[in-house]
Formats: sequence, structure tokens, C-alpha cells
Amino acid sequence: MNRKELDPESSPEAAFGARIRRLREERGWKQEELADRMGYSGTHISAVETGRKMPTLRFSRNADQVFGTGETADTFERQYREIRHGSLLEGFPQYVGYEGRAVEIRLYEVGIIPGLLQTPEYARALAEGDVWRGSITPEQADDRVSFLAERQAALVRPRPPTMLVVMDESCIRRQVGGDGAMAAQLDRLLEFAELPNTVLQIAPFDMVERRPFNLPMNLLTLSDLSAVAYAESQMRGHLERDTTLVLPLLAAYHQLQAESLSQAASVAMIREARKGTP
Repeated sequence: MNRKELDPESSPEAAFGARIRRLREERGWKQEELADRMGYSGTHISAVETGRKMPTLRFSRNADQVFGTGETADTFERQYREIRHGSLLEGFPQYVGYEGRAVEIRLYEVGIIPGLLQTPEYARALAEGDVWRGSITPEQADDRVSFLAERQAALVRPRPPTMLVVMDESCIRRQVGGDGAMAAQLDRLLEFAELPNTVLQIAPFDMVERRPFNLPMNLLTLSDLSAVAYAESQMRGHLERDTTLVLPLLAAYHQLQAESLSQAASVAMIREARKGTP
């Protein structure tokens, strides 16, 4: 029997495949046995184990169910997310885990509408732009949009988190996805501003040097009152859980809110921008 030896360090896909193989062999299962348990063919299992086929979200979740890793800190789904998003979103899978159980979410965004407030059409347009530039594949674009929908759904709970959102004015001025998609997106923002657990503000262009952040910032407060921060540069993301480092970011966010337009003035600006779309 020919057996391809894998170097788990050679790539994230190889690490994923090697882990599938290791857990399968620890249980004494042949590839066909695992295939039956997961609902795939033996050929498919072989291709994933040897790194010839990329794992999918469904495959990863099935693996977590079969191997009992779904409730652990190192799930196959998390490993899959890291493969899909790569270094651009380092720390992001962990951040999303905190986001789903946060009691308070503070967001600041520049240039695009924050993901948690995006409509499917707006999110699809952004993803397809990345496909056109060649930075992601069409399959990765599909995964990005579906992953965003999952994040948004996780916030629809009996006691939803308080959401405080500040957007740079560029977010509502930049046309994404055409007039129709942009009009629907601005309508979504107006609906968001009416919710009882939200505050929406615009940081206007004339705020200039008074703006405390130059890059997007995500700040979470958890039920135990601990705080988590997540920020991305062009190349990678960073998750910060050290309270002594997160508290100054919270203070800066309070300054940002104080300098930004009130929610009433922000809504008026969004309505004005909406008039320019059909």
C-alpha cells in the first residue's frame, strides 16, 4: 500500500490532513470507515489527508462531530477558518468566539461598513472585488459571505449585546455594489440605529487630527467585565486580551465617541447620502 508521508509543517492544509489521518489511525479506522461516518467517499478522505483537496466548512464540522473535537479549543472548524483566511486574519477565529458571547461590542471602521452591519449584497460585492483582484478564490468568497452571516446570526439572541458603532464618513460615501446595493445598505444602517441596544455615530471628515484611531478597531466587553481588542493591519490581525493594554484603547474609543456626530446627526447624514441612491 502506497502511503504518502506528510510534513505537517509544510502548509496549513498539510497540518489539517495529517491531523485527520492521525486521529483516524488512533481509532483503528480505515479511510473507507471514516468516509462512511462523515458522509464522504474514501477517495475524498484520502485527498484531504494528503493535502490534495482543501477541506470545506462542512467537512470540518463533520470531522469535529466524528472525532469529538467540536467542544474543544482546537476544533477542525477553527483550523479550517485559519486555512481559509490565512495570516490576514491571524487571531480572528479566536476573536469571533469572544464576539459571539460579548455583552458589549464597540466597533470603529474606515472605508467600508462594519461586517456585522453589512447586507448580504454589500458583503458579496466586497468579496467579488477581492476575487477580481485575484487575492481570493470564488470558493473563498462564498465562505467569507457565509461566515459573516453566521457571525451576524450569533448576535440574534434573547439578550443581544449592546452595540456601539462609529464609522468614518468614508464608509457611507464609498459606493459598493452599485446604487441598489448601496441604497439597501444605507437602509440597513438606519434600521440598525433604531434598535434599543444600539448606538450609531459617524466620525465626519472634518474630525481630522482629533480622530484617535487610524485603523479599524473592535473592542469587546464580556460578561465577567473583561475586555478584548482586535485590530487588523493590511497584512495581519492581532487579538489582545491583556486588560492593561485594552483599557487605553477603550479610553480612546470614548474620545472618539465624544468627537463624533451624535446619533441623530449621524442618521441625518446617512439619510442625506441615501437621497443620492435610487
